[in-house]
Amino acid sequence: MSVYLVTWDLNKQKPNYNQARQNLIDHLARYEHIKDSGLDSVWFISSTLSADALDADIRTRMDTNDRVIVTKLVHGQHQGWLGQNLWDWINARL
Repeated sequence: MSVYLVTWDLNKQKPNYNQARQNLIDHLARYEHIKDSGLDSVWFISSTLSADALDADIRTRMDTNDRVIVTKLVHGQHQGWLGQNLWDWINARL
């Protein structure tokens, strides 16, 4: 398993923004994940997929004017200010 930081932004000018956002959230929720309530569009996802495969799957729910980045976290190569429960979840999977 790997842990990925996935951050995304949908184009808010699309007419179906709220539904598109909910569809993306529902799609992401299929994966084992955790998120910080202060980082709305940032998810930490645990998966056996590669970053390329995870990105391709997520983009099936996005338009070409939306944005996403999928970054694999590496043990000892990440830092930030998150709640201890998030660090415990991340570190247990690295």
